[in-house]
Amino acid sequence: MKSVRCGVWGVGVWGEKHARVYGAVPEATLVGVYDQSPERAKAVAAQYGTQAFETPGALLEKCEAISVATPTIAHRAAAEQALAAGVHVLVEKPMAVTVADCDAMIAAAKRAHRVLQVGQVERFNPALLAAKPFVRQPKFIEAHRLAAFQPRSLDIDVVGDLMIHDIDAVLHMVGSTPTSISAVGVAVLSSNEDIANARLEFADGCVANLTASRVSVERLRRIRFFQGDAYVSVDLFEKAGEAFVIKDPNSFKPGAVDPFALLQGIQRTKLEVAAGEPLTLELQAYLRSLCGEGAGAASAQAGRDALFVAEEVREAMRRRALQWTAH
Repeated sequence: MKSVRCGVWGVGVWGEKHARVYGAVPEATLVGVYDQSPERAKAVAAQYGTQAFETPGALLEKCEAISVATPTIAHRAAAEQALAAGVHVLVEKPMAVTVADCDAMIAAAKRAHRVLQVGQVERFNPALLAAKPFVRQPKFIEAHRLAAFQPRSLDIDVVGDLMIHDIDAVLHMVGSTPTSISAVGVAVLSSNEDIANARLEFADGCVANLTASRVSVERLRRIRFFQGDAYVSVDLFEKAGEAFVIKDPNSFKPGAVDPFALLQGIQRTKLEVAAGEPLTLELQAYLRSLCGEGAGAASAQAGRDALFVAEEVREAMRRRALQWTAH
């Protein structure tokens, strides 16, 4: 495939990573970066041997594709400007502030006949990719995402900051959106919720329990799937996992077999996790999709679905908080 001329709009901590990847993979030619801080843009450009542009428009003129890694509140305006300029867009998660913003961005992509994808990078975690073949019709999913406090993400709550990764992973693995949501959240070190727990219930009976915290003393990213014939555990941080699969489900009848025989009927498999950085895999998929090679990163619709569920989680947290204050 040909090399795609790429740029990065917003080179904070995460946007700089996009610049690094575009500068390293054969699918891309990094033509430049833009940031609202000219000093920051120049520093990143110097580090990766590219150009710092003074305006977004000047950068867009040179690009075929761009990553939008600005603060979330600016995603819609940046994406709409890029799409109107005829440039393909990958916008970082969360896709936007509101679902209405997502709809406007999707409409802008359709008008421009350009690709709009969303940086739900956990989809490309090699451990989750290795687990996917084992996950079939899960009945219960449990996810924990714990992180230390980072002042850089205080413009959004822990749902948009961290939990949205697991929301998207669950929607991706289940293949549908939930029919019922309940949640609780607590603000600890910021004015937004820093700890949250959500319960998502799906039409097929699957239940997902998601916990996210950005005020933890330990770092943890783990998701577990329970289904009729298997249990699959994935450590997204360590990029490892294992599956426990029942060899013959028909042999598992309550009270019919001795416990030790049951254990012998379970096959334990260590997941074969391929090497690879999730962001690199994601951006390569995005670039290849622009050349008609593969599905790419998460679709704009998937980004909208994840944000819709995140908004429902927030609304459930508000209802729960009002119940507390009423008592």
